[in-house]
Amino acid sequence: MKQQYLLTEDVEDVGRSGELISAKPGFARNYLLPQEKAVLASTHTLRMQAKLQAERAEKASVERKEAEELAAKIQGMALTITVKVDPEANMYGSVGPSDIIELFAKEGISVDRRNIGMNKPIKVVGDHQLTLKLKEGVTCGYVLHIIGELAQTH
Repeated sequence: MKQQYLLTEDVEDVGRSGELISAKPGFARNYLLPQEKAVLASTHTLRMQAKLQAERAEKASVERKEAEELAAKIQGMALTITVKVDPEANMYGSVGPSDIIELFAKEGISVDRRNIGMNKPIKVVGDHQLTLKLKEGVTCGYVLHIIGELAQTH
């Protein structure tokens, strides 16, 4: 039987601070409890829930504001990367999340790998409309220009 836990911190793909969740014993014992991300739900901890939810709501509004400001800066931005191609314009390698993170860093914008939201790397030269997923469900679009440069043959 799954035990009820009160999250004390946001946990990716599990829940937010102040939420009651059910978790398998192994996950709780090995991850949630040792890292103090959750406590066992009891009458005492349920009183703590209202306080945690209020703190989370305040944090959410601040994160949403920051995400919207960042989205306004990124929306419509065009990033350009040059890649090596063969004579038939087939790329050597691909453009993945780490390449995009580097491009944003050159623009002075810090993004995380999970913000990129790519299912698979891009392997085609040209313009690509992509979406960035920021905190609190804020999203914004940008364009990635992939320019092919003919690789030198010896």
